[in-house]
Amino acid sequence: MVAGVIFNPAKTSVLVALRKPEQHQGGRWEFPGGKLDEGESLATGLARELLEEIGITVKACEPRTIIEHSYPDKRVRLHFWDVTDFAGNPNGCEGQELRWVRLEELGDLQFPDANQAIVDALVAAA
Repeated sequence: MVAGVIFNPAKTSVLVALRKPEQHQGGRWEFPGGKLDEGESLATGLARELLEEIGITVKACEPRTIIEHSYPDKRVRLHFWDVTDFAGNPNGCEGQELRWVRLEELGDLQFPDANQAIVDALVAAA
């Protein structure tokens, strides 16, 4: 899986999406992204997922980190990328709520456990 930490131009806020109640870890905020297609590179998959999910075209991104996490019912491997430039106006193409959140306020939201190290690093850098 691949996820984008999407920064505003001033790099003071990031875009997060609310997981639907019926999804794994539903009702929690996440960094937008999703599953890679067979044979798809990480950067290509990130760009495709962000276009499909939130309607933006990635113009500049770089890898942040890889996190592996085990939940009681599944194991995930997440490739996080920083997205520092994009075209388009983000919107919830799949009906999900989106929100720009200041870095220092990220800790006020509930994220899946697999995202917590990213949240902590962003808050510490604020």
